[in-house]
Amino acid sequence: MTPRGPATVIVYHPDDAKAYAAAVRAPRGVRLVVCATPAEAAAAAGEADVIYAWRFPPGLYPRAPSLRWVQAMGAGVEWVLADTLAPRVIVTRAPGVFGPWMREYVLGWCAWVTQKMETYRAAQRERRWREVLPERLLDKTMTIVGLGDIGGSIAAAARGLGMRVLGVSRSGRAVRGVERVHRLPGLERALAQADFVVLVLPLTDATRGLIGARALAAMKPGAWLFNIGRGAVVDEAALLEALRGQRLGGAVLDVFATEPLPPEHPLWGFDNVVVTPHIAGPSTPAAIASVFNDNLARWRAGRRLRHIVDRARGY
Repeated sequence: MTPRGPATVIVYHPDDAKAYAAAVRAPRGVRLVVCATPAEAAAAAGEADVIYAWRFPPGLYPRAPSLRWVQAMGAGVEWVLADTLAPRVIVTRAPGVFGPWMREYVLGWCAWVTQKMETYRAAQRERRWREVLPERLLDKTMTIVGLGDIGGSIAAAARGLGMRVLGVSRSGRAVRGVERVHRLPGLERALAQADFVVLVLPLTDATRGLIGARALAAMKPGAWLFNIGRGAVVDEAALLEALRGQRLGGAVLDVFATEPLPPEHPLWGFDNVVVTPHIAGPSTPAAIASVFNDNLARWRAGRRLRHIVDRARGY
C-alpha cells in the first residue's frame, strides 16, 4: 500500500479545505491538492493516492485509479462506503476526537431538562415568580444506544454525576461505568428503564430506522430522546406521532434524515423539541489533523493504519 515514489493527497472540504490542509504535516514526497468543490476534486481525482475528506463526492471514486486510502474527517463513514469505492481502498475514521464535545452536549441538555431552564426563562420574560422545583440528575437512568468511544465517554460523565447508566450495543460487551450492556434484541428492555435515551449509532443497514414506533412505545412516559448519531436511525414519522401523542417528555435532536432540516418540517414547532444544526461533535482542523497526521506517517512508513473501518459492518 505504501507508494514507492511521490504521492498525492486530496484534501477535500466544502467550507474549510485550506484550514484542514494547513494542519497536515506532509512527509517528504507527499503533495497536497486542496479542493473545495466537486469540480476541483474531479480535476485532481486521477492523481489521488489518498483522499482526506468530508463528504467527498462518491461519483468521483472511479476517476481515481491510484486511490488506496480514504481518511474521513469525522467519526461517521457511511458517506465514504459507496458502491463506487473499490474494495482495495482502505477507509479510516477519526475516533477519540468527538467524545469530550458530545458528553458536554448531552449532559448540558439533560441539565436543561431537569433544572427546568425553559420554565424559568419563560417566567422571567413574563416577570412572573414561578415556584417550580428543579430535579436532580442523581439517580436518573440514562440508556446509551451505541457504546463506542463516544458512547463510553458519555457514560463515564453521566456516571460521574450519579446517574445510573445502561447500554445497548451489537456485541453486548461490558463497558466501564455502565451497569448493564444489552445486545440489540434487548433494546426495548433497556429503553423502558430510561429517563434519557441517547443514540450514538453509526448509520448501517442494521441501524436505519431502528428507533421506530415499537422502540418509542417501549420508552417510559416522560422520557427524553437524544439523537446525536445519525438522523436516519430514527423513524421521524414515528417520532412525530409519539410527540403529538405526548408519550415522550421531549427530544433533543442534533441530526436528521434530511440536513439542513427544512423550514417547513414539523419538528421545528414543538416546545419540547430542541433542534441543533449537527454541532454536538464539531470537526475542527487541528483535532482531526492529529489523527490524519499519525496515519499519514504510518502509511509512508509502510505500517498498518489505525482506526480502519470494517466495511462489512459499516464502522
